[in-house]
Amino acid sequence: MSSYNIPADQDWLDEEKEIVAQAKRIEREKLRVKRVIIESPYAGNYDMNEAYAELAMHDCLVNHNESPYASHLLYTRRFVLRDDVPTDRKLGIEAGFYWRDVSEKTVFYKDLGMTEGMIQGQKDCEEKGKDYEVRSLPDDLWNIFVCFCLEHGYGTQERKAA
Repeated sequence: MSSYNIPADQDWLDEEKEIVAQAKRIEREKLRVKRVIIESPYAGNYDMNEAYAELAMHDCLVNHNESPYASHLLYTRRFVLRDDVPTDRKLGIEAGFYWRDVSEKTVFYKDLGMTEGMIQGQKDCEEKGKDYEVRSLPDDLWNIFVCFCLEHGYGTQERKAA
């Protein structure tokens, strides 16, 4: 039995290890769920806007590997805050802004337009240097929303221009 002394090329081995490590990091990043804040209209037709925000949450979870947080769906629950009371609305918006510090980005769903609250949220992102994205519902979810609006007597909904 003979043994061969094959010199190990240390540079080559180190480079190969780094390539493998980088590939593993990329794979982990693909699998990692990102924490995002959802900004969408709320005031006005609450029932319709809640349906839209719920579809936005679905889009984040199913299509973007994101864990969405929508303060306007949480803080407006019974016995929490009332969106039609200015001091409650202000408190809810400010409380939602605190979550931005631990989120990875904010997603603005723009199909129904940008409301004053959403514009405040965009300014908060810019002031804090936080990433944000402006997004529309995909067509299949938009169609569900349109059907919901028709079934509930809210009429036909048109997407707003960017």
